Amino acid sequence: MENNELRKEILKAIDKNSRFSYEDLGEMLGVSANVVEAEMHAMQAEKVICGFPTIIDWDKTEEERVTALIEVKISPKRGQGYDYLAERIYKFEEVSYVYLMSADYDLMVIVEGKTMKEVAHFVSSKLSPMDSVLSTATHFVLKKYKERGIQFVEEDKDERQLITP
Repeated sequence: MENNELRKEILKAIDKNSRFSYEDLGEMLGVSANVVEAEMHAMQAEKVICGFPTIIDWDKTEEERVTALIEVKISPKRGQGYDYLAERIYKFEEVSYVYLMSADYDLMVIVEGKTMKEVAHFVSSKLSPMDSVLSTATHFVLKKYKERGIQFVEEDKDERQLITP
């Protein structure tokens, strides 16, 4: 298997389940565990693989969490551009994601906090006052149904008995 093809197959496999062992991946892809391990380490060094996060349904825990999607319109200063502002924003501990968008706004910032009030405080005291931020629009997530391909809601099962004549 060609190196680029092997990498693509490794990435597709671990994108859905990062807990596969090198041996499992090697068996699935028809190569040795050592080859998989070497490729994984190389991709980590190259920052192709940036981490191995776990997807958690916080609604099923005692932990209070609220997620907000914040549309941010900015006016980048000459010589700094979007990357500079995005970096300033993603360094805040509250920020989980920052995306440059092709929409009516420039950046999508996803923030997590314990309460809506905590998120609102972040927006009003840290994000909105930043130089170059023209406006923000905050949308609170009320319920998560699916994240990164993982379904959070169990499908309803029809438990009615079938009656036939």
